[in-house]
Amino acid sequence: MSLIRREFLQLTATGSAVLGFQQTAPAFWGKIADQAAGQENILVVVQLTGGNDGLNTIVPYTQDEYYKQRPKLAIPKNDVLKIDNEFGFNPALDGFSELLEAGLLGVVQGVGYAQPNRSHFESMDIWHTCQRKAGDRADGWLGRAIDQMAEGVSTETTGMHIGNRKQPLAVASRHHRVPSIRTIEQFRLQSQEKASIEAMRSLAQSENSAGDSLLNFVQTSTTTAIDVSQKLQQVKNSKSTNVIYPESELAGKLKTVSQLIASEIGARVYYVEIDGFDTHAFQAPAHTALLRELGDALKAFAEDLLEKGMQEQVLTMCFSEFGRRVAQNASDGTDHGTAAPMFLIGSGIETGLIGKHPSLSNLDNGDLKFHTDFRQVYATILENWLNCDSSLILDKQYESLPLFVAS
Repeated sequence: MSLIRREFLQLTATGSAVLGFQQTAPAFWGKIADQAAGQENILVVVQLTGGNDGLNTIVPYTQDEYYKQRPKLAIPKNDVLKIDNEFGFNPALDGFSELLEAGLLGVVQGVGYAQPNRSHFESMDIWHTCQRKAGDRADGWLGRAIDQMAEGVSTETTGMHIGNRKQPLAVASRHHRVPSIRTIEQFRLQSQEKASIEAMRSLAQSENSAGDSLLNFVQTSTTTAIDVSQKLQQVKNSKSTNVIYPESELAGKLKTVSQLIASEIGARVYYVEIDGFDTHAFQAPAHTALLRELGDALKAFAEDLLEKGMQEQVLTMCFSEFGRRVAQNASDGTDHGTAAPMFLIGSGIETGLIGKHPSLSNLDNGDLKFHTDFRQVYATILENWLNCDSSLILDKQYESLPLFVAS
């Protein structure tokens, strides 16, 4: 290996790690033509890690079975924020209640998949890859969507992950580097580093590495990292906001997402996470705090988008890897379950409850029975919002759902 190649690899081995880029081996991925329409739409995914208790999120406050199964955990009828005459929000979700009143929130009920897996890691991998065995794929459903959407588009920044955790498999892409950042300030490159940046860029472009897949990957990762870093220096000049975000980790991430969207950096997919939903013991106080953080952060995010005139451009989707069992356990908590609600926030979506709530009396070994495959939600968003061919991304054609208002 020549000296210049050694120097390049040494520089990029450090630079790519510091800049937080996922290092995925390059591989062939078929080209998808004609993806011009709808390029302006943006999807923001909020992952509720740990298995959110759907029954104490969307509360069946008229059903005696709910109170029978949860003598200590059930939300009192008078405390529920009513959606209709049968169901209501957990009282901590006044942010969701206000979004619903504003015509910006849809609740997809009874979502899951056949033969559910109650392992956090395996179930999350199923949601991320849309495969029963995650090892069969090195990319995620959003990563495959990113590959489709990036065909013929000049920007390299088609997706971004905001957070401190390991990058989710859902955004793993075969052909495009998806940056992970904690904050905009952490990611920006200072002006005094410009000389070393240009040196790295020069090295990255100096050699023909067509026959060296490792070096080619490192070159591409580093060049993308540099380009994104320089674009992020312009974020401070983007539209400011008068909206006051809550002092929470999720709110901070969503504020960063809003700044990035306003800066027109070019990303079509943003991914954030909120952890802590594995509520096996003493669930009530922890779950209440998590739902309040979720609702208040998403309400502020929606207000921010509205103030900036971007509300029609952005759809937010919230999901968790599974719900919880119907009955409370001996530790005043709930154990891993199956079906649960998903949430959609944005303009142009069907609002309120979508689909029937699973029966509390017709259970599957103590668990709610799902009636809507999560891949149907994905397919509907891919086709109708991101203008992608969902059958190529999900490896099957799934029936669409009535999630969007007919235009």
